Amino acid sequence: MQNSTIKIAVLDMYNGEPNQGIRCIIDIINRFNQIVTFQIFDVRRKWELPDIKQFDIFISSGGPGNPLEGDGNWDLKYHAFIDELTKWNNENKVKKHVLFICHSFQIACKHFGLAEITKRHDTSFGAMAIHKTKEGLQDPLFEGLSDPFYAIDSRDYQVVQPKLNVFSKKGAKIISLEKIRDHVQYERAIMAVRFTDYFVGTQFHPEADPIGFLSHLRDKEVKEKIKKIKGKRKFRNMLEDVLDDDKIYKTNETIIPNFLRIAINDLMISKKILSN
Repeated sequence: MQNSTIKIAVLDMYNGEPNQGIRCIIDIINRFNQIVTFQIFDVRRKWELPDIKQFDIFISSGGPGNPLEGDGNWDLKYHAFIDELTKWNNENKVKKHVLFICHSFQIACKHFGLAEITKRHDTSFGAMAIHKTKEGLQDPLFEGLSDPFYAIDSRDYQVVQPKLNVFSKKGAKIISLEKIRDHVQYERAIMAVRFTDYFVGTQFHPEADPIGFLSHLRDKEVKEKIKKIKGKRKFRNMLEDVLDDDKIYKTNETIIPNFLRIAINDLMISKKILSN
C-alpha cells in the first residue's frame, strides 16, 4: 500500500492549552507510519475541521471545559461534522472510523441523545480502574486488556443516566463503567460507548503514557492540587499505578492501536473489494 493510502485526521480539542494528549496520540499513530499519514486540526481555537472526503480515520481528543458549552461557532461546526460522518457511513460502502476521547466523547454522547452530561461532585483525576460491561468483554477495542483495566481519568463532568431506549434504537452499547464505589451513593459514570461498528468513544484517556503523565505530575501546582483533592497517600498510590507495567502502559499499548488496526484492516478490505 502507498503511504498516503490511509489518512488520519487528529482533531485537537484542547483550545490551545498545553497538553500531553496530542503528543501521545501522534506517538501512537507513528507506530503505523508505514501505512498512514496524519494531519492535526485545531477545532476550538482556529475553527478547523477536516473535509471528511479527504480522510479515512478520525481521532478527536480530550480538552478542558464544559462539554455542553461552545462559542456558537466551533461547537455548531463540530456537531454538523458528526452528522456528516454519520450520513457518509449510512450511504457509502467504505466507512469512516472515529474515536472520541474524553471531552469529545461527552459531546458525542450528548449529540446522539444517549445520556445526560452532569458536573461531578469532585474532580476525577489519576489512574483509575475501568470495568468492562458484558458487551465490553466482547468488544475488540478492549482485546488484550484485563477486567478491570486501568487508565488515566481527568474530568470534571460525567456521562450518566443512560437512555436505554435510545441506545437500543441506535444500536449503541455501553462497553465500560467507572469503578464500583460502595462507600458513596453516586451513580457509576459511563466510561466507554460503542456508538456504531465504526464510531467508538472513551471517557478516559487511552493515549496517556506513564512518562508524559509523570512529567505532568512534576508540576508543583498540579502536585499540590492533587494532594489537596486526594490526599498524600492516594497521591503515592497514583504514582505506583502509573509505574505499573500492567496498568497505564498496557492501556496505552492496547486501545488506540486496537482501534487503528481494526480501522485499517476494514479500510483495506473495503477498498480492495471496490477496486476488484
